[in-house]
Amino acid sequence: MGLALAALAVVLGLAGLVFGADRFVFGASTLARRMGVSPLLVGMLIVGLGTSAPEMLVSAMAALDGSGGIALGNAVGSNITNIGLVLGVSALIKPIRLHRDVVRREIPVVLLITFGVVLLLVDWQLRPVDGAILVATLILFLVRAIRSGRDSEEVEDEAEPTAGYGRATLWLLVGLALLMGSSRGVVWGASEIASTLGVSDLVIGLTVVAIGTSLPELAASVASALRGEDAMAIGNVLGSNVFNLLAVLPFPAFLDPGEIDHSLLIRDYPVMGSLTVLLVILALASGRKEGSEPRLGRRVGAVFLTCYLTYVGVLVAMSL
Repeated sequence: MGLALAALAVVLGLAGLVFGADRFVFGASTLARRMGVSPLLVGMLIVGLGTSAPEMLVSAMAALDGSGGIALGNAVGSNITNIGLVLGVSALIKPIRLHRDVVRREIPVVLLITFGVVLLLVDWQLRPVDGAILVATLILFLVRAIRSGRDSEEVEDEAEPTAGYGRATLWLLVGLALLMGSSRGVVWGASEIASTLGVSDLVIGLTVVAIGTSLPELAASVASALRGEDAMAIGNVLGSNVFNLLAVLPFPAFLDPGEIDHSLLIRDYPVMGSLTVLLVILALASGRKEGSEPRLGRRVGAVFLTCYLTYVGVLVAMSL
């Protein structure tokens, strides 16, 4: 009975993710067109912040319980999953066009933040002063994103909005609620099934839970790509990665400061940084082919997904 209930939770959760992601992206893209702002801005701020809510909640609760290491691992692990799994799967399903503003301005900013944050951690400590710097950087990022979003040429206004502000906002909130609730259902059901089959807690944590907290990003990015909202798909990943570093890490910095697990900086953070650098290189390279528009094609998606699966495989092998 328990196994059947867990399987039902996974099936219903996946169905909720699909429907919720579609409605969430519909509401976000409609609001973007109604307000006349770039879908990239909406993707980075509204969608990115909304889909990062699970990481923020998990990190806050972990830090309050004195488990700051979980919060740190959650932030870094989610960023690795966002690039390797979310972008990889999204690009495999449908190649993602990259506006030149994304390649020239947004991706380099994410790379700069990624390497800037590591400078705060090289002393193997995460302290309140580091948290204050992260929060200040987040405020600067938000101000810059809003200003650049208003000035961006990439406002996709070729399609007329099909809903008003009220309906679009309603679907945005309903879709976000479905994403949050459905992802919890999938994680719970998959964990129960894995436990019943005798899979260890560590492997469950490295796979089911890690992927589970990134399911909202995955569902939203895939739905955006399928709807042709490429700017929102890439904006979701970039924005989520920024929020994971600048909005998630302050929780352990303020609530559970102390020494950082050395393996985080020696093994995991370099993987995250390398994937970000690889994203920059592949994005730049794709735009130089016969003056074509930059894009993340299926080959790039396969590269990212392979990197992610290799990383998870190494983690599981090291834990055995």
